[in-house]
Amino acid sequence: MLDLEVVPERSLGNEQWEFALGMPFSQAICILQKHCRIIKNVQVLYSEQTPLSHDLILNLTQDGIKLLFDATTQRLKVVEVYDLSKVKLKYCGVHFNSQAIAPTIEQIDQSFGATHPGVYNAAEQLFHLNFRGLSFSFQLDSWNEAPKYELFPLTHFFFLFPQIPHGAMVKRMHIYTGNNLQETRAPAMPLACFLGNIYADCVDVLRDGTGPLGLKLRLLTAGSGLGVMADAKVRFLERSIFFGDSCQDVLGALGSPHKVFYKSEDKMKIHSPSPHKQVPSKCNDYFFNYFTLGVDILFDSTTHLVKKVVLHTNYPGHYNFNIYHRCDFRIPLLIKRDGADSQTEDCILTTYSKWDQVQELLGHPMEKPVVLHRSSSANNTNPFGSTFCFGLQRMIFEFWPTHAEFWLSLLGKPDKKPDPVQMLLREIRPVN
Repeated sequence: MLDLEVVPERSLGNEQWEFALGMPFSQAICILQKHCRIIKNVQVLYSEQTPLSHDLILNLTQDGIKLLFDATTQRLKVVEVYDLSKVKLKYCGVHFNSQAIAPTIEQIDQSFGATHPGVYNAAEQLFHLNFRGLSFSFQLDSWNEAPKYELFPLTHFFFLFPQIPHGAMVKRMHIYTGNNLQETRAPAMPLACFLGNIYADCVDVLRDGTGPLGLKLRLLTAGSGLGVMADAKVRFLERSIFFGDSCQDVLGALGSPHKVFYKSEDKMKIHSPSPHKQVPSKCNDYFFNYFTLGVDILFDSTTHLVKKVVLHTNYPGHYNFNIYHRCDFRIPLLIKRDGADSQTEDCILTTYSKWDQVQELLGHPMEKPVVLHRSSSANNTNPFGSTFCFGLQRMIFEFWPTHAEFWLSLLGKPDKKPDPVQMLLREIRPVN
């Protein structure tokens, strides 16, 4: 049985690890993987059809804990303990829930002190007792009568507030930020979660009239002033990457990648003209994988210059889910509207745009999509199904047929005008 410390508005954990509010989804997964002998039977819950409309949930069924991550930011929003019989809980080093201590209303009052009167939800038959960043829900199944009300004087008036029955047991506990569980949001990533990494706050795609030129990245890092750790704070940096940049340019702007991947084969050669199918590659193109930025950068094996960039949206259910952090990118567009004035309109495509919106702004593709079905080996299948890839204005959009969220690959300017089908098929995705 886990023995965990409750810190309102911050975390649930122990001396070895903690689930901190604002923590990225991938870090929570790393904790679960590292302590798999202790924390077992973990479920990943998400909406397959509309992954942005519902929270991404890690359900620790053996321990009665749910971790609710914001569907957009993929950072921890709420920690819920829904079965207090499966876990020990303490506050300020003193247990208020264990095999020897029952979490009654009296015990909660003794451990946490006074707060506002409880709120009764008749539909759920639950009393909610709220502290800042912490709430307890009490079950009334064992009481057949309606809840009693206490009369409280307030200046020249009297108000009736529901009274939580003596001996009522806590059914659920929530840790969150702010005063209202219903309105809470995932906080910014805490400094303790940076762990020496750089993260992307947002990524702007730089464009001209023909297509993408490169990226402008707004980066987050945990810095400190004059060697004093107490002064540590989040710092913002801006860096730009352009097609045609050298490896040294990218390393100077973004630092060392988390991984360098060399392409061992080009599976799209079959779509090339017959003479080129038999030509062996003398050297291999390679990717710089920046997992915490959600970005891959492809270099030409001969010139060692940037020729392609891949931006990952990290939607649950994708084959590469949880390898990359979500890249929150924006693509600015100038769209000419038909009419007497022939005015241009500024539009933006984002990580959360639907494929219908992409087609409305960029037009419908002329070619049929490439159907992409991944498997890392002959004995490993892809349980998530195929995705479609369309090419528009030197950009490749990969999306699900079911709900049309997409991934984006940006292609540099070719030396000569290529066959559009081959440009679409060329180097669609890195293999990690």
